[in-house]
Amino acid sequence: MFPRPIEQTSPTTQRLYKTALPVALFLWLLPLIGVAVTSLRPASDLAQGNYFGLPSHIAFENYWQLATESAIPRYMVNSLWVTIPTVIGAVALSCMTGFALAIYRFRSNLLVFFLFVAGNFVPFQILMVPVRDLTLQLGMYNTWYGLALFHIAFQTGFCTLFMRNFIKSLPFELIEAARVEGVAEWRIFWHVVMPLMRPAIAALSVLIFTFIWNDFFWATVLTTSAETQPITAGLSSLNGQWIAQWQLVSAGSLLAALPPVLMFFAMQKHFIAGLTLGAVK
Repeated sequence: MFPRPIEQTSPTTQRLYKTALPVALFLWLLPLIGVAVTSLRPASDLAQGNYFGLPSHIAFENYWQLATESAIPRYMVNSLWVTIPTVIGAVALSCMTGFALAIYRFRSNLLVFFLFVAGNFVPFQILMVPVRDLTLQLGMYNTWYGLALFHIAFQTGFCTLFMRNFIKSLPFELIEAARVEGVAEWRIFWHVVMPLMRPAIAALSVLIFTFIWNDFFWATVLTTSAETQPITAGLSSLNGQWIAQWQLVSAGSLLAALPPVLMFFAMQKHFIAGLTLGAVK
Protein backbone atom coordinates (compact mmCIF):
# COMPACT_ATOMS: atom_id res chain seq x y z
CA MET A 1 0.00 0.00 0.00
CA PHE A 2 2.84 2.39 0.86
CA PRO A 3 6.11 2.76 -1.11
CA ARG A 4 9.13 1.02 0.33
CA PRO A 5 11.92 3.11 1.88
CA ILE A 6 14.65 3.90 -0.61
CA GLU A 7 17.17 1.97 1.51
CA GLN A 8 15.25 -1.25 0.81
CA THR A 9 15.28 -0.90 -2.97
CA SER A 10 17.87 -2.22 -5.41
CA PRO A 11 21.25 -0.50 -5.81
CA THR A 12 20.27 0.66 -9.31
CA THR A 13 17.13 2.33 -7.99
CA GLN A 14 19.08 4.03 -5.22
CA ARG A 15 21.62 5.41 -7.71
CA LEU A 16 18.83 6.72 -9.94
CA TYR A 17 17.18 8.31 -6.91
CA LYS A 18 20.40 10.00 -5.77
CA THR A 19 20.95 11.31 -9.30
CA ALA A 20 17.39 12.50 -9.94
CA LEU A 21 16.92 14.21 -6.55
CA PRO A 22 19.47 17.04 -7.01
CA VAL A 23 18.31 17.53 -10.62
CA ALA A 24 14.67 17.86 -9.51
CA LEU A 25 15.73 20.19 -6.69
CA PHE A 26 17.67 22.40 -9.10
CA LEU A 27 14.73 22.57 -11.54
CA TRP A 28 12.40 23.46 -8.66
CA LEU A 29 14.73 26.21 -7.44
CA LEU A 30 15.56 27.53 -10.91
CA PRO A 31 12.81 30.23 -10.98
CA LEU A 32 13.83 31.42 -7.52
CA ILE A 33 17.48 31.53 -8.60
CA GLY A 34 16.46 33.55 -11.66
CA VAL A 35 14.59 36.06 -9.48
CA ALA A 36 17.56 36.33 -7.12
CA VAL A 37 19.97 36.99 -10.01
CA THR A 38 17.61 39.55 -11.56
CA SER A 39 17.37 41.37 -8.23
CA LEU A 40 21.14 41.94 -8.40
CA ARG A 41 21.16 42.88 -12.08
CA PRO A 42 21.67 46.58 -12.97
CA ALA A 43 18.95 48.34 -14.95
CA SER A 44 21.39 48.84 -17.85
CA ASP A 45 21.61 45.07 -18.38
CA LEU A 46 17.85 44.77 -18.72
CA ALA A 47 17.75 47.76 -21.07
CA GLN A 48 20.32 46.02 -23.29
CA GLY A 49 18.39 42.72 -23.30
CA ASN A 50 20.65 40.84 -20.90
CA TYR A 51 17.87 38.93 -19.16
CA PHE A 52 19.43 35.50 -18.71
CA GLY A 53 23.17 36.07 -18.81
CA LEU A 54 25.46 36.96 -15.95
CA PRO A 55 25.08 40.52 -14.62
CA SER A 56 27.72 43.02 -15.74
CA HIS A 57 28.14 43.83 -12.04
CA ILE A 58 26.36 43.07 -8.78
CA ALA A 59 23.86 45.86 -8.15
CA PHE A 60 23.21 45.90 -4.41
CA GLU A 61 21.91 49.41 -4.93
CA ASN A 62 18.61 47.86 -6.07
CA TYR A 63 17.86 46.92 -2.45
CA TRP A 64 19.04 50.31 -1.21
CA GLN A 65 16.75 51.99 -3.73
CA LEU A 66 13.83 49.92 -2.46
CA ALA A 67 14.54 50.93 1.12
CA THR A 68 15.02 54.64 0.48
CA GLU A 69 13.14 55.61 -2.70
CA SER A 70 10.06 53.37 -2.72
CA ALA A 71 7.07 52.60 -0.52
CA ILE A 72 8.20 48.99 0.10
CA PRO A 73 8.94 49.58 3.83
CA ARG A 74 5.42 50.97 4.22
CA TYR A 75 3.94 47.98 2.39
CA MET A 76 5.85 45.60 4.69
CA VAL A 77 4.46 47.37 7.75
CA ASN A 78 0.95 47.18 6.26
CA SER A 79 1.37 43.43 5.78
CA LEU A 80 2.33 43.05 9.43
CA TRP A 81 -0.68 45.14 10.50
CA VAL A 82 -2.94 42.77 8.56
CA THR A 83 -1.22 39.44 9.17
CA ILE A 84 -0.48 39.53 12.91
CA PRO A 85 -4.04 40.45 14.05
CA THR A 86 -5.42 37.85 11.64
CA VAL A 87 -3.22 35.09 13.07
CA ILE A 88 -4.08 36.05 16.66
CA GLY A 89 -7.80 36.43 15.98
CA ALA A 90 -8.29 33.31 13.85
CA VAL A 91 -6.24 31.05 16.15
CA ALA A 92 -7.89 32.40 19.33
CA LEU A 93 -11.41 31.95 17.95
CA SER A 94 -10.63 28.48 16.58
CA CYS A 95 -9.24 27.35 19.94
CA MET A 96 -12.56 28.21 21.61
CA THR A 97 -14.82 26.89 18.84
CA GLY A 98 -12.71 23.77 18.44
CA PHE A 99 -12.91 23.12 22.18
CA ALA A 100 -16.69 23.55 22.21
CA LEU A 101 -17.27 21.32 19.17
CA ALA A 102 -14.85 18.62 20.36
CA ILE A 103 -15.82 18.44 24.05
CA TYR A 104 -19.51 19.30 24.29
CA ARG A 105 -22.16 17.00 22.84
CA PHE A 106 -25.27 18.92 21.85
CA ARG A 107 -27.97 18.40 19.26
CA SER A 108 -26.61 20.70 16.53
CA ASN A 109 -22.94 19.87 17.06
CA LEU A 110 -22.37 18.34 13.62
CA LEU A 111 -24.49 21.02 11.92
CA VAL A 112 -22.46 23.84 13.45
CA PHE A 113 -19.24 22.04 12.60
CA PHE A 114 -20.46 21.59 9.02
CA LEU A 115 -21.19 25.32 8.75
CA PHE A 116 -17.63 26.13 9.80
CA VAL A 117 -16.20 23.66 7.29
CA ALA A 118 -18.59 24.53 4.45
CA GLY A 119 -17.13 28.01 4.12
CA ASN A 120 -13.84 26.48 2.97
CA PHE A 121 -15.56 25.02 -0.10
CA VAL A 122 -16.97 28.34 -1.32
CA PRO A 123 -14.88 29.75 -4.21
CA PHE A 124 -13.59 33.04 -2.86
CA GLN A 125 -13.88 34.73 -6.26
CA ILE A 126 -17.69 34.75 -6.06
CA LEU A 127 -17.45 36.64 -2.76
CA MET A 128 -15.53 39.52 -4.30
CA VAL A 129 -18.49 41.83 -5.03
CA PRO A 130 -20.53 41.12 -1.84
CA VAL A 131 -17.49 41.53 0.42
CA ARG A 132 -16.42 44.74 -1.31
CA ASP A 133 -19.94 46.18 -1.02
CA LEU A 134 -20.10 45.17 2.64
CA THR A 135 -16.82 46.88 3.49
CA LEU A 136 -18.01 50.01 1.68
CA GLN A 137 -21.26 50.07 3.67
CA LEU A 138 -19.41 49.56 6.96
CA GLY A 139 -16.79 52.19 6.16
CA MET A 140 -13.96 49.63 6.24
CA TYR A 141 -12.98 49.70 2.58
CA ASN A 142 -9.31 50.51 1.96
CA THR A 143 -8.41 50.00 5.64
CA TRP A 144 -6.01 47.48 7.14
CA TYR A 145 -8.49 46.47 9.85
CA GLY A 146 -11.23 45.80 7.27
CA LEU A 147 -8.89 43.44 5.43
CA ALA A 148 -7.80 41.83 8.72
CA LEU A 149 -11.40 41.30 9.90
CA PHE A 150 -12.31 39.65 6.62
CA HIS A 151 -9.33 37.32 6.82
CA ILE A 152 -10.21 36.41 10.42
CA ALA A 153 -13.77 35.53 9.38
CA PHE A 154 -12.64 33.56 6.35
CA GLN A 155 -9.80 31.65 8.04
CA THR A 156 -11.68 30.72 11.22
CA GLY A 157 -13.48 27.88 9.42
CA PHE A 158 -10.30 26.09 8.44
CA CYS A 159 -8.73 26.80 11.82
CA THR A 160 -11.78 25.37 13.61
CA LEU A 161 -11.56 22.18 11.54
CA PHE A 162 -7.88 21.87 12.47
CA MET A 163 -8.35 22.58 16.19
CA ARG A 164 -11.49 20.51 16.61
CA ASN A 165 -9.83 17.41 15.18
CA PHE A 166 -6.72 18.01 17.29
CA ILE A 167 -8.67 18.40 20.55
CA LYS A 168 -10.78 15.36 19.62
CA SER A 169 -7.61 13.25 19.66
CA LEU A 170 -6.71 14.29 23.22
CA PRO A 171 -7.57 11.85 26.07
CA PHE A 172 -11.08 12.73 27.24
CA GLU A 173 -10.19 11.27 30.65
CA LEU A 174 -8.27 14.49 31.39
CA ILE A 175 -11.48 16.50 31.01
CA GLU A 176 -13.47 14.07 33.13
CA ALA A 177 -10.86 14.04 35.90
CA ALA A 178 -10.87 17.85 36.03
CA ARG A 179 -14.67 17.91 36.19
CA VAL A 180 -14.69 15.40 39.04
CA GLU A 181 -12.35 17.73 40.94
CA GLY A 182 -14.87 20.54 40.45
CA VAL A 183 -12.78 22.61 38.06
CA ALA A 184 -14.76 25.21 36.12
CA GLU A 185 -15.11 24.70 32.37
CA TRP A 186 -13.10 27.80 31.46
CA ARG A 187 -10.29 26.65 33.75
CA ILE A 188 -10.33 23.25 32.06
CA PHE A 189 -9.96 24.99 28.73
CA TRP A 190 -7.19 27.33 29.89
CA HIS A 191 -5.16 25.11 32.25
CA VAL A 192 -5.76 21.58 30.90
CA VAL A 193 -6.45 21.78 27.18
CA MET A 194 -4.51 24.88 26.10
CA PRO A 195 -1.07 23.63 27.26
CA LEU A 196 -1.60 20.47 25.20
CA MET A 197 -2.54 22.53 22.14
CA ARG A 198 0.76 24.41 21.86
CA PRO A 199 2.13 22.28 18.97
CA ALA A 200 -1.15 22.68 17.08
CA ILE A 201 -1.24 26.43 17.76
CA ALA A 202 2.33 26.80 16.48
CA ALA A 203 1.63 24.79 13.33
CA LEU A 204 -1.60 26.65 12.63
CA SER A 205 0.02 30.02 13.25
CA VAL A 206 2.72 29.30 10.67
CA LEU A 207 0.14 28.17 8.11
CA ILE A 208 -2.17 31.15 8.60
CA PHE A 209 0.75 33.60 8.64
CA THR A 210 1.90 32.23 5.30
CA PHE A 211 -1.61 32.25 3.80
CA ILE A 212 -2.35 35.85 4.78
CA TRP A 213 1.10 37.28 4.08
CA ASN A 214 1.07 35.80 0.56
CA ASP A 215 -2.52 36.80 -0.20
CA PHE A 216 -2.79 38.87 -3.37
CA PHE A 217 -6.43 38.62 -4.42
CA TRP A 218 -8.08 40.24 -1.40
CA ALA A 219 -5.22 42.69 -0.97
CA THR A 220 -6.01 44.13 -4.41
CA VAL A 221 -9.81 43.93 -3.98
CA LEU A 222 -10.12 45.59 -0.56
CA THR A 223 -7.21 48.07 -0.59
CA THR A 224 -6.17 50.69 -3.11
CA SER A 225 -3.61 53.08 -1.59
CA ALA A 226 -0.02 52.86 -0.39
CA GLU A 227 -1.20 53.68 3.15
CA THR A 228 -3.12 50.39 3.39
CA GLN A 229 -1.92 47.96 0.70
CA PRO A 230 0.12 44.91 1.79
CA ILE A 231 3.42 44.03 0.17
CA THR A 232 1.87 41.55 -2.30
CA ALA A 233 -0.32 44.25 -3.84
CA GLY A 234 2.26 47.01 -3.48
CA LEU A 235 4.90 45.30 -5.62
CA SER A 236 3.00 46.32 -8.76
CA SER A 237 3.67 49.97 -7.94
CA LEU A 238 7.36 49.44 -8.73
CA ASN A 239 6.48 49.27 -12.43
CA GLY A 240 5.47 52.52 -14.09
CA GLN A 241 3.12 52.99 -17.04
CA TRP A 242 5.95 53.02 -19.55
CA ILE A 243 8.90 51.49 -17.67
CA ALA A 244 9.16 47.99 -16.17
CA GLN A 245 11.75 47.90 -13.37
CA TRP A 246 12.05 44.15 -13.07
CA GLN A 247 15.23 44.38 -11.01
CA LEU A 248 13.27 46.24 -8.30
CA VAL A 249 10.28 43.92 -8.56
CA SER A 250 12.58 40.91 -8.14
CA ALA A 251 14.32 42.46 -5.14
CA GLY A 252 10.98 43.38 -3.59
CA SER A 253 9.65 39.86 -4.17
CA LEU A 254 12.60 38.35 -2.30
CA LEU A 255 12.09 40.78 0.59
CA ALA A 256 8.39 39.92 0.66
CA ALA A 257 9.19 36.20 0.85
CA LEU A 258 11.57 36.54 3.81
CA PRO A 259 9.10 36.86 6.76
CA PRO A 260 7.19 33.57 6.09
CA VAL A 261 10.47 31.72 5.53
CA LEU A 262 12.03 33.10 8.71
CA MET A 263 8.90 32.31 10.72
CA PHE A 264 8.86 28.73 9.42
CA PHE A 265 12.48 28.13 10.41
CA ALA A 266 11.92 29.78 13.79
CA MET A 267 8.87 27.57 14.46
CA GLN A 268 10.03 24.50 12.54
CA LYS A 269 10.30 22.23 15.57
CA HIS A 270 6.81 23.07 16.81
CA PHE A 271 5.38 23.09 13.30
CA ILE A 272 6.48 19.52 12.55
CA ALA A 273 5.40 18.35 16.01
CA GLY A 274 1.94 19.88 15.51
CA LEU A 275 1.42 18.23 12.15
CA THR A 276 2.64 14.77 13.20
CA LEU A 277 1.29 14.58 16.76
CA GLY A 278 -1.16 11.73 16.95
CA ALA A 279 -0.24 10.34 13.53
CA VAL A 280 0.62 6.91 14.97
CA LYS A 281 -2.39 6.61 17.28
